[in-house]
Amino acid sequence: MRIFVYGSLRRKQGNSHWMTNALLLGAHSVENYVLYSIGHYPGAVPGDGVVTGEVYRVDAATLSELDALRTTAGEYSRHLIQTPYGSAWMYVYERSVEGLTRIESGDWLDREQYL
Repeated sequence: MRIFVYGSLRRKQGNSHWMTNALLLGAHSVENYVLYSIGHYPGAVPGDGVVTGEVYRVDAATLSELDALRTTAGEYSRHLIQTPYGSAWMYVYERSVEGLTRIESGDWLDREQYL
């Protein structure tokens, strides 16, 4: 199975250690989503924009660990998207983005210019 990551799970980011057993397939940008800063990590929500990230092949154990990290508190839910590498899961932010800073470029690596 595959997963699209766009924030702290990307290479050289704070939670990238969770991806140790994953195989990087390549970069990808997802249309019709907008990226917001939630503090030390981002959240993508449906909207008029593009979110940039990476697609990985993961095993069931890694996906289960990521679900525990991302979905347990109801902060995110998994959505299936299409990528050049095949369908992939994406964690979509489920809470209100009112008052949060939008990362206009859609790339979490550019966040410093917006915060």
